[in-house]
Amino acid sequence: MNDTEIVTPGDASDEPRGHVSYAELQRHTDRSSLWVLIGGTVYDVTSLLSSHPGGTGPLFKYAGRDATEEFMQIHPPDALGTLPYSVCIGPIDPTTVPRTVREPTADENRIAKARAALPHPRSALNLVEIEELAKGVLSARAWAYYRSGGDDEITFTENRNSFSRFWFRPQVLNKVSKASTAGTILGMPSSLPIFIAPAALARLGHPDGEMNLVRAAGRTGILQGISNNASCSVAEIMSVKQPKQHLFFQLYMNRDRVVTEKVVRGLQSNGFSAIMLTVDAAMPGKRELDQRTIGDWDGPAANGKAGSENKGIAHSIGGYQDPDVCWNDIPWIRSLTKLPLVIKGIQCLEDAERALEVYKVDGIVLSNHGGRQLDYSPAPMTVLYEMRQVRPDLLDRYQVFIDGGVTRGTDVLKALCLGARAVGLGRAFLYANSVWGEEGCMRVIEILREEIVLGMQLLGASRLEELTAERVRIGDGMRRALRSRL
Repeated sequence: MNDTEIVTPGDASDEPRGHVSYAELQRHTDRSSLWVLIGGTVYDVTSLLSSHPGGTGPLFKYAGRDATEEFMQIHPPDALGTLPYSVCIGPIDPTTVPRTVREPTADENRIAKARAALPHPRSALNLVEIEELAKGVLSARAWAYYRSGGDDEITFTENRNSFSRFWFRPQVLNKVSKASTAGTILGMPSSLPIFIAPAALARLGHPDGEMNLVRAAGRTGILQGISNNASCSVAEIMSVKQPKQHLFFQLYMNRDRVVTEKVVRGLQSNGFSAIMLTVDAAMPGKRELDQRTIGDWDGPAANGKAGSENKGIAHSIGGYQDPDVCWNDIPWIRSLTKLPLVIKGIQCLEDAERALEVYKVDGIVLSNHGGRQLDYSPAPMTVLYEMRQVRPDLLDRYQVFIDGGVTRGTDVLKALCLGARAVGLGRAFLYANSVWGEEGCMRVIEILREEIVLGMQLLGASRLEELTAERVRIGDGMRRALRSRL
């Protein structure tokens, strides 16, 4: 882990507390009194047993011992600062901490071997290769969280497969030696028609977490969405942001609207350029791959009931989210900020019309949360095609984005031809960050840039504006993506 300082509850005016011996820490391991050690400080988390978003399992697993490494992978370092000072028992007495040598687990040995065999980042020729490398270097639990899809993962698979149903119509004899990928997203310059979609817990793959993604985005001039559930704090993220770099904040509505109001009001002063309100995750999906890795977190039974309600990392970080968010919340958010507002998670034409024409949001992202929510929900490309067929005017008048299932630069081009302004990628950057950190994220952007430029040149386009619906067909390559009258 890195040396990030953990923010503790309280302030400078609080009375100093005495040191706690390790033996005393170990005496508090049950429901009547449960203590954990985080960042050199002992905390009484008994009061969290009924409200901890991750359930009781993680608390019992680390009861009476050091939970720092686990905590830092899931939480930003300032997470503890929101707790009352009463939970802080005091600093651990370092002279009482046993000096033990822990043998590496089988999973840790596997990871070490895979990391030792990693090739240079430039050896990766496509995003799928990076994904395969990530599977080798990620812990079983981290891989399960990043990779998991909902139920039988039909939608997860369809997100990728949907791109293969669209064929290009190349137009030849055009000057394409200088193809430009530059454009704007919500009026902000972007060197490529892609953005880093908000994705949580980048520290599961690398100690620097989201900071690696921010650095790579800044170096290459693309935009990035920061997850509401990032494992880095806003302060850490902004410390590596370049002066003219644009970051969006992904907003999940909190059950406590006071918390949401405080967050939204502070976004602009904290350096964010836009808000992405996520609406496709009213409840965490049933992600079985993720859930299967949480079995060793089960806590002791109480009142004759099963001892664990743990359902995976997704559930552990989303307990604060309000399942009753509705359309009327949009004007309220608007009243709190002047930042552009994008609705992320539109999955049908009717909702697209309502968001853009009735509630006048600044943009929408066609998304099904990476296939992690409702199985058999449509792929974003399917919804985009429906918009092109039925309401092409929406694509001309408003900014529509998609994410999910993108593995090639040609996938990006197909979406642009149908009318998308830009395309988001999330998992690809989490995988690359896990393999090579910042340089891995850079390699993802390089690969996409190379594939987008080459695809444009072979398609006969030198500017993004030339990527129109006339350049794609659907199905067997014979039916145009335009409406039949065209």
